[in-house]
Amino acid sequence: MKRLAVAASLAAFSLLAAAPALAALKPGDKAPDFTAPGALAGKDFEFKLSKALKKGPVVLYFFPAAYTSGCTAEAHEFAEATPEFEKLGATVIGVTGGNVDRIKDFSKEHCRDKFAVAAASPALIKDYDVKLPLKDNMSNRTSYVIAPDGKILLAYSDFNFQGHVTKTMEAVKAYKKK
Repeated sequence: MKRLAVAASLAAFSLLAAAPALAALKPGDKAPDFTAPGALAGKDFEFKLSKALKKGPVVLYFFPAAYTSGCTAEAHEFAEATPEFEKLGATVIGVTGGNVDRIKDFSKEHCRDKFAVAAASPALIKDYDVKLPLKDNMSNRTSYVIAPDGKILLAYSDFNFQGHVTKTMEAVKAYKKK
């Protein structure tokens, strides 16, 4: 009986993970400003969206939890792409509500000191409407590209980490061409 319950739970999670989620914030919407504690290169860091937007567009990507296989792979992909984002004037920031007690190490080991990772509060997760079903303190996998005026250029949700870097890079490049 216990195995059946575990199997049913895994099946339900697999269905949620396989289906793309829909970001509630849409292109053209104003991105909520926020300040969040985080880490950059293993050191304490405070991220403020409005401050980062003064430098250029922001790639804000939410991921469920540090030190999970998909989130680690996604961080590696964003780390590899960060120099190109920087050449385009964009700032990359990862945000998570899961395993926040380990983001200092995660920023050093998996973000490779290239970009900051911040701790998402339940309020931030709610403001960006990225709540992982059945987990109030964790976000789904949603990437936003936000223009310096605070307007959302791209909202891309898919539980599969593959594609987030490509989609956000395309949006930043399209913005820079304008």
